[in-house]
Amino acid sequence: MPRILAPLFSATTYARWLHLVIGLVFVGVVLMVYPGIEGWSRGELLARAVPVDAALLGLAALVPAMRRAEGVQARLLLVPDREQDIAVEPSCGWADRRRTAAWLVGRVVLGWLVGGASVLVPAAVLDLVARPEQAVFGLRPGGEGGEDGAGGPSGTVGSGWVLLLAPVLLFALGWLVVWAGRLQLAMAVRLLGPSPAERLAAAELRAERLLERNLLARELHDSIGHALTVTVLQAGAARELGDPAFAAKALEVIEETGRRAMDDLERTLALLRDPGDPGGSGGPGGSGGPGPDSGHGHGGEDARERPGIDRLPALFETARAAGSPVEALVDVPSGALPGVLSREGYRIVQEGVTNALKYAPGEPISIRIAVRDGSLELRCANALRPQSARSHGSSPRRGGKGLRGIRERAVLLGGEATAGAGAGEWVLTVRVPLRLGG
Repeated sequence: MPRILAPLFSATTYARWLHLVIGLVFVGVVLMVYPGIEGWSRGELLARAVPVDAALLGLAALVPAMRRAEGVQARLLLVPDREQDIAVEPSCGWADRRRTAAWLVGRVVLGWLVGGASVLVPAAVLDLVARPEQAVFGLRPGGEGGEDGAGGPSGTVGSGWVLLLAPVLLFALGWLVVWAGRLQLAMAVRLLGPSPAERLAAAELRAERLLERNLLARELHDSIGHALTVTVLQAGAARELGDPAFAAKALEVIEETGRRAMDDLERTLALLRDPGDPGGSGGPGGSGGPGPDSGHGHGGEDARERPGIDRLPALFETARAAGSPVEALVDVPSGALPGVLSREGYRIVQEGVTNALKYAPGEPISIRIAVRDGSLELRCANALRPQSARSHGSSPRRGGKGLRGIRERAVLLGGEATAGAGAGEWVLTVRVPLRLGG
């Protein structure tokens, strides 16, 4: 019983009923304008009004904004389970206009039927309640057919049964509204829902946003992970040595590393807060992913702030301050790298140095970066610590998020990356073409 009665007391049902009644209002307005409601039979009115209504609705569907207006109204009053099922975009082609025209005609016809029932049924119920004896079969006004000629026992019994029709009619009307509202919603989803082109565009947008967020997460992993690794190593070394001069230098390195990490964090969080800002994320390349350098996504000023190959000396100094000797050879002519490649190259080297500091602290690190045969080649190697010297925190690398991020960066840039142990070293090599397709 609750399942039968619940829809009749739902606010959604009456919101949909209001949406249906608007169709009746449209028909009524048209009838009053043409051909008028005086002097015509019901059949003549329908014969003259239907072509006019259809023509007006067809013309309205030609206006691109009509589809948007109908979509907004349907979302508000039909209360779909998912608002995305009903589009709110203007018509962008004749297919959308045809679907909008079909929706308008179907909506008005269904609204006219339900709206007419919403007027006639309550009127009939009021008439039954006011004059039940006139609705009793076999009775006439004045009590003919009753025992006493004035509405005796038989008239009383008949009136009682007739009164029971009132709640039945109202219940039927309520469920007519419920089912008509559900049918109207199904029509809206089918005729106002996103077109195949819009669904494809939405899927592409979701994929771009997912890629962008993955790139931002990778950016944070590289930057914050490096900063935390350096900070932990510096603090641990300062505590072990107990040298005031070294402790002061370690604090200076920690401060500078933390400041750069905070800048990266603030920039990334700003992009996450406002992903639709044209000067913010802008696209899948917005967080350091590959893409045209001119549309890198962070805006020109932010792209210049992000570190590139030219910032590697500071990175190497940080590693040296953490206790790991760094031998670096950077053979890259000035201006030879596109901006995106310079920034991605920095992040790749940063991750390689971070892994070396994390898994082999104090061991020498060798860096080689060069441009050869139209490609950027990077090699980062560090001596493996003896098994007996490995602590719990410096276990062999097994392809964690950092190495996976390096491979993803390389692949998205059209290159490749490999990493593994050999000849007593852990070696990371990356080769990326200077231009896609090169």
